[in-house]
Amino acid sequence: MARILVVDDEKNILALYKEELSEEGYEVTTAASAKEALELLEKDNFDAVILDIRMPEEDGISALEKMMVKRRDLPVLINTAYSTYKDNFLTWLAEDYIIKSADLSELKDKIKHILKKKGKA
Repeated sequence: MARILVVDDEKNILALYKEELSEEGYEVTTAASAKEALELLEKDNFDAVILDIRMPEEDGISALEKMMVKRRDLPVLINTAYSTYKDNFLTWLAEDYIIKSADLSELKDKIKHILKKKGKA
């Protein structure tokens, strides 16, 4: 079973993604901040990360950079409401970049693709 870390400051998003992705057969852990996510990554091993960009205190881009320093092989999927960050070259460290939607099919498809590519599906 693939282990996914979902990082978002919106509690409703965390609850929704945890429920939906658990139903897809993934073991899902959530973090409500970049700091919490980085702490979890120090203690635990995940197969993929779903990362929001706009969060209080530390944004997802700086968290992504720190994640890549620690584990370059960790696939990170940026999942944000803002398309403008796609031009920031630091987001290119991520495996993929999608815009949040009420329809989670694109997110689920990207996760399956990333995990399959990494031999985790």
